[in-house]
Amino acid sequence: MPGRGSCEFNCHRMRSNLNIFYERKRTIKDEKLIYASLYLERQPEPPVEDENDGKVEFSGDSLFFMNQPVNVKSWRPHEGRKRSSFGNEHYTADKKPSRFCRFLLLVFRVHCATFGHPISLEIISCRRVTITWHVQVLVLKVESDPKIASKFFAWAGKQKGFRHNFASYNAFAYCLNRLNRFRSADQVIELMNLQGKRPSEKQFEILIRMHSDKGRGIRVWYVYQKMRKFGVKARVFLYNRVMDALVKTGHLDLAMSVYGDFRADGLVEESMTFMILVKGLCREGRVGEVFELLGRMRGLGFKPDVFAYTAMVRVLVSVGDLEGCLRVWEEMVGSDGVEPDAMAYTTLVTALCRGGVVERGFQLFREMKGRGFLIDRAVYGSLVEGFVADGKVGSACDVLRDLMASGYRADLSIYNSLIEGLCNANQIDKACKLFHVTVREGLNPDFTTVNPILLFYADRRLMDEFSRMLEHMQKLGLPVINDLSKFFLSFIEKGNGGKKALEVFEDLKPKGYASVVIYNILIESLHTVGEVKEALSLFEGMKSSDFKPDLSTYSNVIPCFVENGDLEEACWCYNMMTERSWVPSVSAYRSLVGRLCKIGEIDAALMLVRDCLSNVESGPMEFKYSLTILHACKSGDSEKVIEVLNEMAEQECPPGDLTYSAVISGMCNHGTIEEARKVFESIRRRSFLSEADVIVYDEFLLEHMKKKTAGLVLSGLKFFGLESKLRSKGSTLLPG
Repeated sequence: MPGRGSCEFNCHRMRSNLNIFYERKRTIKDEKLIYASLYLERQPEPPVEDENDGKVEFSGDSLFFMNQPVNVKSWRPHEGRKRSSFGNEHYTADKKPSRFCRFLLLVFRVHCATFGHPISLEIISCRRVTITWHVQVLVLKVESDPKIASKFFAWAGKQKGFRHNFASYNAFAYCLNRLNRFRSADQVIELMNLQGKRPSEKQFEILIRMHSDKGRGIRVWYVYQKMRKFGVKARVFLYNRVMDALVKTGHLDLAMSVYGDFRADGLVEESMTFMILVKGLCREGRVGEVFELLGRMRGLGFKPDVFAYTAMVRVLVSVGDLEGCLRVWEEMVGSDGVEPDAMAYTTLVTALCRGGVVERGFQLFREMKGRGFLIDRAVYGSLVEGFVADGKVGSACDVLRDLMASGYRADLSIYNSLIEGLCNANQIDKACKLFHVTVREGLNPDFTTVNPILLFYADRRLMDEFSRMLEHMQKLGLPVINDLSKFFLSFIEKGNGGKKALEVFEDLKPKGYASVVIYNILIESLHTVGEVKEALSLFEGMKSSDFKPDLSTYSNVIPCFVENGDLEEACWCYNMMTERSWVPSVSAYRSLVGRLCKIGEIDAALMLVRDCLSNVESGPMEFKYSLTILHACKSGDSEKVIEVLNEMAEQECPPGDLTYSAVISGMCNHGTIEEARKVFESIRRRSFLSEADVIVYDEFLLEHMKKKTAGLVLSGLKFFGLESKLRSKGSTLLPG
């Protein structure tokens, strides 16, 4: 058996070499007990069973607690063995706060309310422990309270023998930014300057990077201005970072001013500098300035490659500037002689087809094909969509043949575009054949596939073919009822609303193709085209069927009842909704309020206004201003009400019946008839009211004042108990 000195590790010997002691330290009275083991970060790991020889294997940290010798004979260098995770664990342990750091955090949290001397006593009681910048950085790295972090930073700077260094300030800035106190993090620069540390470029770079990562362009500009104020000369890299952040957040003019400072400092642009500004100019559509920058770029010996030009084209495509795309393309091919690649062709062809310039896109497509590029299927799809939108179905079919000849298989979107184009060209037979092709090829046709065919049949009243298509859809497992609601929406959008859509529905209803959603769509459509009686008739038929009206039904029907002069039924629908805790639509509220104002029911109208504003997220402006007028009337001064009316005119919200009703109600409650008449006279001078309208609203004013006066009299009689005496004397004026 080998001796311990040659083949075994001695645990006591290893401890002595690493200077780790576990003996208790002698302490003075009332001094805290400190164990050196408190600062030992690594803990013993459980033994790991080796898969090869079945013996126990210990990791690196477990060597501190080994009590068995290591057998060298069991070492097999030619066999694979799991590497010890000592390195990773060592790295993780270094990143964790030490126990002293955790002790500091605990002390600061306990004494955060009484910061100062108590904390000093706690830490001074730990002998031979001093604050280092490593400890400070670790504390700031894990602290989650910005107040405690700030107090700790200030306290550490006052300790004997310690001064903040750049790492301390950087950690403090990172901590504040992590805790969403980025404005305070910007002030660390001034703090450094006050404490005698001249900020360097690195501190500004940290702040700029933090703001740019969060998309705070204005804060980047603020830090940049501060950097210029301190006279710090930035490198090209930092200038690029600032300009990129400003361009990405939509502050191109600020980025161009930074570029002016860049050139004034005598720095030389990099290719990245030009590309940042070029992308920003392309996004703003300033193509002329783009070419100026490209000329300056060539003067410095830089030549934009195909990737740079493709990036410019993509930016111009995203803002819809097709003319700028073509100018950049001509610059690439003509001036610089750059050969476009497949990606550049694909980007421009797709944009031209979607922008309605399909002929130019097709020319580039043929040029691309002539150069032998591999054409993506998306390019074929864009060409098909473009030709269909342009009404050239034959050219779209030629593209489909070319697609199949190239070895591709058309996807569902291409077939959908062709079916729509064939239906628009009255070639319904070919459209149906393509639909059956999608079924045979297992492409799972959806509503977008069959909708053009359904629209064709419904427009020509071919209801038998329409029903057969619905049966085919059911066999394919499509949700027919849900798709029919989408069909009626698209049918109405194509100008077939009103009676034509109603006729199609009447043909489908006996076959069971009906739903509450379809009823609501048709009622709203009939009301939109002015067929109010037809809409109400459809509503009555819905109530007599198995379908029950829902929230949308009542919201659509209330304006119909109001326009038909049946206010009682409209109020009944509103009461039904309130009983079920439903919130009517804004149009329903408007119709009810407008009608109540016209018949003089001002209190009921204002009650509906308050109900609407309390239930709807964004109510109508006239509703909000009516309550503002009521509040202004509390002063009893007509001038304040006129100021509100002036504000309404500035906000392009002309006064209406509700506004006049609010003036009447407010002045009757808090003002006088004379003040109300001054308001109406001011409105008449602005030509919002005619002489006849002023007379009508003056009658409303007098009538409403009588109601309010009568109400006050009755309330007084009830309060003093005189109501029963008047009735005993035979008075018939009191309400029963």
